[in-house]
Amino acid sequence: MMNKVVLIGRLTRDPEMQYTANGTAVTVFTIAVDRPFKNAQGEREADFIRCVAWKKLGEIVAEHMQKGRLVAIEGRIQTRSYENNAGQRVYVTEVVAENVVFLDRPNENGKEKKEKEDALIVPSDDELPF
Repeated sequence: MMNKVVLIGRLTRDPEMQYTANGTAVTVFTIAVDRPFKNAQGEREADFIRCVAWKKLGEIVAEHMQKGRLVAIEGRIQTRSYENNAGQRVYVTEVVAENVVFLDRPNENGKEKKEKEDALIVPSDDELPF
């Protein structure tokens, strides 16, 4: 069986990094992915996809990504549930990032600069030699 997803979109806000009780970094962020068609009013719509990055990848994402940045995410879809403070069951579907490619970067003026050849490719923890 296979569970693989590749998305290209823009961050809707700055990523939020926290550490678990055992010290593992986890970063949560959302990207807006444009749909390839327009709605009945002739407007573009987007899907807002929740993503999570763990360990070193999570730290890199939190340090280098900001709202508005264009990124490619490769990972897998995960579903989970938990009980919130009100005692209600909450269901979550998210992409667990395994690789992240930064497709643009801010220039000196803070505006985006699209240079595909300068994209930063962040390997997953499994690809690191140490």
